[in-house]
Amino acid sequence: MVEVDRKTFLASLPAGALAAMSHEDKAEELEHYMEEELDNRIAARRAGADGEAGSIITLEELEQEERSPRGTGRLFMPREDEFPPLPDKPTVLDFFRLRFAPANHVLQSATHALRTGQPERTVFACLMHDVVLNLIKVDHGWWGAQLVEPYVDERVAWGIRYHAALRFYPDEEYGYEYPEMYNRIFGHDYVPEPYIKEAYEYARNHRWYGEARLITVNDTYAFQDDMDVDIEEFTDIIGRQFKQPKEGLGYDNSPVAHMWRTIAFPNRPL
Repeated sequence: MVEVDRKTFLASLPAGALAAMSHEDKAEELEHYMEEELDNRIAARRAGADGEAGSIITLEELEQEERSPRGTGRLFMPREDEFPPLPDKPTVLDFFRLRFAPANHVLQSATHALRTGQPERTVFACLMHDVVLNLIKVDHGWWGAQLVEPYVDERVAWGIRYHAALRFYPDEEYGYEYPEMYNRIFGHDYVPEPYIKEAYEYARNHRWYGEARLITVNDTYAFQDDMDVDIEEFTDIIGRQFKQPKEGLGYDNSPVAHMWRTIAFPNRPL
């Protein structure tokens, strides 16, 4: 299980950044940090076992990466080489392999949902809930829901949208506890911003509350540095749950096509 040292995490932030960050900013930065740490540890373990870090991403690549500009995801980290090209009509599996990888956190989250017998819709929502962190950190629940909304069951998008707010609020019925890490890293006076509280209260009284709550429940089991999962294990579920446009993601003239193109070509100046 990935444990975060408070001093190490705070030292990873730019000088003076912590004082200027809202509570939500701090939580987003912490989650992104944990996912990067998970990827680093799994890559290191693979390197020790196989003499290399596997085909997804190498340990050397991870170690050489500079931190992306604050608020942005891994795709905007400075890099010397170009991203590998996507097919002419890219699918969500292509994006997983060539833009979202290594994606260990969401793969583990979906695996936990699958192994504990949760609905396939929940498994798929867990698989997609944080992929947008490669693009942007702030308000990632809202961004993540928008990214997939035209292609998924509306309950999936709804759950992804509100999971970001629900993570700050415990729910004994679902077995979700307030993350002790927030207390340890930020202190017991950590309070979500008003719009987060409003979103939580709206979601708590909505008939689809469970869609978002189950994402947060599976989230807590998805930082295992001794666990390997391949996206190929979810091919059939993706085929049933994601309405792949025949033109390819980014080229179907949907309201979010530009978001997929941005992920495909993050280095383009215009």
